[in-house]
Amino acid sequence: MTTPTTRTLGESGLQVSALGLGCMGMSQSFGALPPRDEMIGFLREAVEHGVTFFDTAEVYGPFHNEELVGAALAPVRDEVVIATKFGFAFDAEGKQSGLTSRPDDIRAAVDGSLGRLGIETIDLLYQHRVDPDVPIEGVAGTVAALIEAGKVRHFGLSEAGTETIRRAHAVQPVTALQSEYSLFWREPEQEILPLLAELGIGFVPFSPLGRGFLTGAVTRESSFGEGDIRATMPRFEAEALAANLELVDRVAAVAERLGATTGQVALAWLLAQQPWIVPIPGTRRLSRLDENLGSAALELSETDLADLAAASDAVTVVGDRYPEAMQRLIDR
Repeated sequence: MTTPTTRTLGESGLQVSALGLGCMGMSQSFGALPPRDEMIGFLREAVEHGVTFFDTAEVYGPFHNEELVGAALAPVRDEVVIATKFGFAFDAEGKQSGLTSRPDDIRAAVDGSLGRLGIETIDLLYQHRVDPDVPIEGVAGTVAALIEAGKVRHFGLSEAGTETIRRAHAVQPVTALQSEYSLFWREPEQEILPLLAELGIGFVPFSPLGRGFLTGAVTRESSFGEGDIRATMPRFEAEALAANLELVDRVAAVAERLGATTGQVALAWLLAQQPWIVPIPGTRRLSRLDENLGSAALELSETDLADLAAASDAVTVVGDRYPEAMQRLIDR
């Protein structure tokens, strides 16, 4: 099976590269930040290498990531699809302080994102996390008005449950759902993927490499320092890490057979699940980007896919995805 270099997110008509680029790590979460000019150059190189789908959010930084992405992609604006997100509240000092999807806050967030990105229209606007205090119908209606006004092209949800997705889609068609999905986290297969297929909604998996787990770069001796979000995640605690790396060893065995890297096999497995799945692995290095993009040309046989599913089924992942406070923000 050969994967096309472009994909369409569901029935929306929004065409993007088969793999997008998650930009969060350029502004937060994974240790020391690289120089801004270096990341601007990297983002432009990503376009030259075939990436047309870039993922950011107002909360990344906060705010700085959108400015970075906007500055980098300004010369190629007509060639790319830019996705960003609203849904977090900020205190007087600009620090994250809970959730908000009230209509006025959505409109203010969109205007802020447009200004920081330096664009007239956001290609894909996600609600970053479901706000339990605001009916999703009101959120979808507010975004529908923004689409009508020309400020947004497509509506998306992130980490939303099936009921929320269905209710939102009835008001304003949802183009894409962004949630975690990988060989390490296959929960979406139970209810989410069947619903997306039914409604014609695309799926954008974040952390498709398990925050580095499935690249082989994380080992039993790995430690995570200041500014690295993995230091707070239960899955990356020493005992959990040792247990979870059994899956990496099993995927690596398939990769060796195919003459590919572990990360390429993990991404190729995701791409093989549905033609409307578009993973957005994050990286800050061109060598890793090119490795990731190589997964789109990696052909997995039915035997390969069965072996990978069996490898995943054989390992019980230890530890939650997030610390408790972040787990509570996930809609179910």
